[in-house]
Amino acid sequence: MTQRFNEYETEVLKAIRPSESEKAEILSLADELVSAVNESGIAKGMVTGSVARDTWISGDRDLDIFMLFSPELTPEELEEKGLSLAKSIAAAFGGDYVEKYAQHPYLNAAIRGFDVDLVPCYAVEDASKIKSAVDRTPFHTRYMRGRIADKTDDVRLLKMFSKACGVYGSDQMTGGFAGYLCEIFICYYGSFRGCLKAAAEDWHTGLVIDLEKHQAKEFDDPLTVIDPTDPRRNVAASLTQTRMSEFCEFARGYLKNPSKEFFVRKTALPITKDELAARLNERGTFLYGIVFKTPGIIPDVIVPQLKRSEVSIAALLERHGFCINRFDSYMGDDNCIILFEMLTESLPAVEKRIGPPVWESENSERFIAKHLGKTMSGPYIRDSRYYVEVKRRYPTVMSLFKSRDFIECGLGKHVKNSVVKEYGVFTGAECHRDEFAAFLGEFFEEKSPLVKILERN
Repeated sequence: MTQRFNEYETEVLKAIRPSESEKAEILSLADELVSAVNESGIAKGMVTGSVARDTWISGDRDLDIFMLFSPELTPEELEEKGLSLAKSIAAAFGGDYVEKYAQHPYLNAAIRGFDVDLVPCYAVEDASKIKSAVDRTPFHTRYMRGRIADKTDDVRLLKMFSKACGVYGSDQMTGGFAGYLCEIFICYYGSFRGCLKAAAEDWHTGLVIDLEKHQAKEFDDPLTVIDPTDPRRNVAASLTQTRMSEFCEFARGYLKNPSKEFFVRKTALPITKDELAARLNERGTFLYGIVFKTPGIIPDVIVPQLKRSEVSIAALLERHGFCINRFDSYMGDDNCIILFEMLTESLPAVEKRIGPPVWESENSERFIAKHLGKTMSGPYIRDSRYYVEVKRRYPTVMSLFKSRDFIECGLGKHVKNSVVKEYGVFTGAECHRDEFAAFLGEFFEEKSPLVKILERN
């Protein structure tokens, strides 16, 4: 009989499996909060997430309490009654709270050392009748609770493994696995190592996983995992191609040479300003950071806009002849930065442009008329085409970043609004500031998750 967990996994589980006292503490608070919701008479309380399914990792202090309201309420009534109930419960438990927003507002409260989300939703009959995205969550809990009961340790291992790989988190900045997705993997493959073996040997772009075999929609994502409770939803929609590939590589590395290192998350050390200057001198590249105030919108909205803005700016730079090595972006609490490492920062004043073939008479006449008397050379003919050499509009990266063309290059809506108000362009080590130090450290130490482990051993 094959041993379920090897020596490393057994040791890791001892550290990440919650103790009985830990379970008792969080479940006691969960019961009290659910009772408070029920006693309101206007909603039913429900514990959701990893606590409800016993797949949480020791030390986690997150607790999700859903408040299920009648589907007959309007969205405005749900918002009003839901927030009012959440605030009264948070106040009764002595917790500080802040309003947050998903598809509609909910409350995040600090209660007895736990990070508690009090989330209003509709008590719909089945997942096909959801009125808001959060209405699915209770169905996820009901579906998984029994199916995962004897595999909770496998889920914990997969979560810890994914954290160490850097692919845990379905937020837009991470682009990785949600906890619910990890649970689906374990249900589908049967075990932690079964999931890793599949990822190492069988995963490929376009793979579809459908536990219930009820897919009702096609998806153009790297990996499609049909929600067992909703045939039209891809649970892996936020997973990027890069994160999927990193996980496959990490799984191969572990199966070949297992060790505890594959369950330890190593974050990049923040880089100092002097270290950044030394690194740039060593590389011989040119660093540009576009910095602006972080818009007051949730990360799941801003981060995709940052990513789109990166690509638009990169295309603008390349259209004007500048060579990019790498680029990335980061959303901080106060400021955002879009970072470009350039291979060139200036170009000659002259720019050569190609014209039409000589035998296209109308196009040729227009080309000559457009450039007549306005060039450094030309129009002239080489072989069968016209050419001109004109004064370059943007001879430096900085001049392009300070232009109207930069503002209008296709920045995300909220990114552009912030940039228009005020932005700075910093070069070299001047890109450094404390809130970007870890991001800059990661940028210049970029290696695949497996390579990081191989270098440490």
